[in-house]
Amino acid sequence: VQLQASGGGQVQAGASLRLSCVASGQSFNTYAVAWFRQAGGKEREFVATINWNGSNKVYEDSVKGRFTISRDNAKKTVYLQMDSLKPEDTAVYYCGASPKGPIKQRIWYDWWGQGTQVTVSS
Repeated sequence: VQLQASGGGQVQAGASLRLSCVASGQSFNTYAVAWFRQAGGKEREFVATINWNGSNKVYEDSVKGRFTISRDNAKKTVYLQMDSLKPEDTAVYYCGASPKGPIKQRIWYDWWGQGTQVTVSS
């Protein structure tokens, strides 16, 4: 599976962005997909994940109510709608795919996209 993340940008606090993760590969529609983020000098941290058919979603506490993860398997794409952005959301955002299910632990994600930069100014 190959993943390509896009949609990042530089915005002001309170704005919205939608990230996309487009996949190639026949098994994508059976995998869970997650978004992680990595700010400068920090560990890559979990943001949100979605199971293969979109019926199960898990969010990191700080993004609950502001971010929404969704997927369109016909397009082999997973989205992360980010509303009410805050400066602390600034990071490089990565999408990952896992055959294990919608879990938070990075170790279970076998395939990764290249990352897209999100910068939120106050």
